[in-house]
Amino acid sequence: MRTLDPARTALVLVDLMERIAALPLAPRPGGEVVAAALDLATAFRAAGAPVIAIRAERPGVAEQPPGSELLPEVAALADETVVKRTIGGFHGTGLHELLQERGVDTLVFGGIATNLGVESTARAAADHGYRLVFVEEAMTALTEEEHRASVALSLPRFGEVADRAALAFG
Repeated sequence: MRTLDPARTALVLVDLMERIAALPLAPRPGGEVVAAALDLATAFRAAGAPVIAIRAERPGVAEQPPGSELLPEVAALADETVVKRTIGGFHGTGLHELLQERGVDTLVFGGIATNLGVESTARAAADHGYRLVFVEEAMTALTEEEHRASVALSLPRFGEVADRAALAFG
């Protein structure tokens, strides 16, 4: 069991947008990831821990593609929304400063895609010295192989891969 301090922990949800959640994903569909993320967000809010949602915008275009907003149910539970214009959520977004203002030193991740937005954001978070936890059932990728490689090989080098049931607030 991993016990989290709600005063020092934030949930970071990456790219839970309609156009991304609707893609053909594996090992689980976007709807399952969104449901797991909403369960986490509800638990974080109940514990008094912040929920940070990150969404992507394509740089240099006059209009974003349809479905580029956060899913409404995700936006409703987010304490803060960060807009990124790169694969990761830290570069040029103010995310680090936002987390520092809140006294956060531990990040719990969920989102799409495991090996892209989640992993890229996690790499930068590790560079900033955050402790990281990845909730496996709250992530998915474009292929099962990409997800499994990230979960088995990359993410454990930056933090702990855990099931939702292994997390508790203390």
